[in-house]
Amino acid sequence: MTDENKLIFEKSREGRRCITFESCPAPDDIPKGMLREKPARLPEVAEVDLVRHYTGLSRKAHGVDNGFYPLGSCTMKYNPRINEEAASMRGFKCVHPYQEEKTVQGCLELMYNLKAALCEITGMHDMTLQPAAGAHGEFTGMLMIKAYHESRGDSNRNVMLVPDSAHGTNPASAAMAGFEVRQVPSDAAGCVDLAALRELAGSDTAGLMLTNPNTLGLFDTHIAEIADVVHEAGGLLYYDGANLNAVMGIVRPGDMGFDVIHLNLHKTFSTPHGGGGPGSGPVGCCEKLAPFLPAPVVVKRDIGYSLDYGSKQSIGSVKSFFGNFLVLVKAYTYIMSLGAQGLTDVSKNAVLNANYMFAKLRGSLDAPYDRPCMHEFVLSAKTLKEKSGVSALDLSKSMLDYGMHPPTMYFPLIVEEALMLEPTETESVETLDAACDIILELVRRAESDPESLHHSPYTTPITRLDEVAAARKPVVKYAFFERSGEE
Repeated sequence: MTDENKLIFEKSREGRRCITFESCPAPDDIPKGMLREKPARLPEVAEVDLVRHYTGLSRKAHGVDNGFYPLGSCTMKYNPRINEEAASMRGFKCVHPYQEEKTVQGCLELMYNLKAALCEITGMHDMTLQPAAGAHGEFTGMLMIKAYHESRGDSNRNVMLVPDSAHGTNPASAAMAGFEVRQVPSDAAGCVDLAALRELAGSDTAGLMLTNPNTLGLFDTHIAEIADVVHEAGGLLYYDGANLNAVMGIVRPGDMGFDVIHLNLHKTFSTPHGGGGPGSGPVGCCEKLAPFLPAPVVVKRDIGYSLDYGSKQSIGSVKSFFGNFLVLVKAYTYIMSLGAQGLTDVSKNAVLNANYMFAKLRGSLDAPYDRPCMHEFVLSAKTLKEKSGVSALDLSKSMLDYGMHPPTMYFPLIVEEALMLEPTETESVETLDAACDIILELVRRAESDPESLHHSPYTTPITRLDEVAAARKPVVKYAFFERSGEE
């Protein structure tokens, strides 16, 4: 094994140090049962070895800073460095949640202004910034819907309707909140089947979870009718904000008839995503749901800003303190640096980029819904697999050899051999052309040399895995005894 592929423990040599600390006996007040009997097994390496190890790991990680990342429905856009600069300001990064309100007025003002901006963008009456990510926001929204119905004595509303094209977190969040989940099928155009929705909506309907545009990248033009069907049945309409990047500044969920929404600040508003940092999933709502928002919320008073712990109907806190604050700083920086017109341009360019790629690729792979898309689009390798045996997985693995991150695979579930691409607005036409050329080249290879694609990638540190074994028998910790004979 080359040194660059070794684990940090395999590079360890007894006695090597990055830094030496003076001997420090344990304090007397630590219970003896909680003291270690043996020193912790930490790797022993020199500083240069440690720096090279983590620098090497960073080079192996693919992210938006070093390559195209068209992960559909995840909006992996470039994160402007001005966001990081703002979040690194001492007045933001060195505060503590237990400080007195008068000492953190700037932080409270930022949260208040961010909430106001997000309410304006979405058409909501009020909003909480607490939830830590999108799925957490979904769960929060579900709890608010549940609390609303129960406050009206409508406890029989225990069914949440979810489209068959929905993000997988939607039914999971609804089930966690205690709802029975019923699936709404899609029609031939890839949108909500209105006839089926009318059949399903009834006195037990708590609400419908929906994103518009949906996960096929299609805008449902019947959204006003959908809202009417749900509301006439006594339910509420929930907006999954994962796809807001397509419509921001153009149409607002509140104006479409949605009652409660979550946003993904780590997607639409360009704060780091995934391994790049924590998420944030603010939840907004219409006026009648505002009393149920998690507490506390920031309010503006005559003498400044303060925290309001809400009404007696509040569902309570859903996260310690006030959310992932530095993520909020980054999102606010993004909004203020772009302004209203800039946010609108973001969505227009995201839609333009997606349609550009779709137009170039739709002839090489199946286009299950062959009409203009929004911010993302879905292709299918179904016919290619039938002819050559090359699957969507084979194509995706092969993209890694070209330095391109694969798109989302096998989702939505209603499309066989699905590949879902979202280029976002931050990519240039040259990047889009290069990505399309890679996919077209792989389709040609599938037709001429399909066997080569079954074993890719070839150039990555870890090549094609046994997917079943990796899922069922993962190695998630370093086993000292297997490598060193220690017990």
